Parts: sequence; C-alpha cells; structure tokens
Amino acid sequence: MRKLNINGKEVQLDVPDDMPLLWALRDIAGLTGTKFGCGIAACGACTVHVDGKAVRSCVTPVAAVAGKNVTTIEAVEHDPVGRRVQHAWQQIDVVQCGYCQSGQIMAATALLKETPRPSDQQIDAAMAGNICRCGTYARIRAAIHQAAANGSKEPS
Repeated sequence: MRKLNINGKEVQLDVPDDMPLLWALRDIAGLTGTKFGCGIAACGACTVHVDGKAVRSCVTPVAAVAGKNVTTIEAVEHDPVGRRVQHAWQQIDVVQCGYCQSGQIMAATALLKETPRPSDQQIDAAMAGNICRCGTYARIRAAIHQAAANGSKEPS
C-alpha cells in the first residue's frame, strides 16, 4: 500500500513502487483526465503537478511522489491560476481534438505560477515537448498571454 496526496486528498493505493504515476492515477484512482500519449515523456499529454511543478507522470514512479502533493487536471480549477488558464482556453477556443489539452493546461498553469507574465520565448520554452497534433500552438500561446493578463481577476 502506498499513501499519496492526490488533489488534496490522502489516498491509499495498492500499487508497486515502480508503477508509473500515470497508471496509478488512471487505472487505480480513476482519474482519467491525465492522458497516455507516448510513455517516454516526449509528448506532455500525461503532465500533472507534483508540488506545483509540471511532471510527466508516464515516467514518474509512484514511489517518487510519496509525501508530495499531486494535482491532476481534475483539480486544477481549484487553483486560481489554473482556473484562469482554463477560462482563457475556453475564451480563445484553443481545443480541437482535445487529447493533449489536459497536459497543455497543466504545463501552462505551472508556467504562470512560476512566471506570471511570460514572454513568447518563455512560453515556448515552458511548453516545449507538449505536442499538439492539431497544431493549436498559436492559440495556446494566446490563451497563456490572456490568462497572464487577467492577473488576479476571477473568471466569471
């Protein structure tokens, strides 16, 4: 049994220590918003936050997050920055197929928490490796800028 703090709740999961966090979240905890894309940390679809930092859950063993706070797309709206990012995503109409978007939103939220007013170059660097097969990169960047510009304003 492994105790994990997922989305603000302590949960006990009966999983091996070397199980990728992605599979513990999806298959054991039932949090399917985090997506499997490549399994080698190259696409970003599986991005979650571990103690506020964007982490690729497909290559992160469960043992590595013991005692840390894991946040998934299911709970990012409880963070004011995450809520602004999600609102901007809707306003800009970023999503096409949507498969990569949970990872994109998690990466963008982590960026804005660390760099509240990022430049295009900072956005490109932070979002590098988050692959969108539909090519919505310009809208992703615009949504990040919009979320940054909204600062402490609460989305309606």
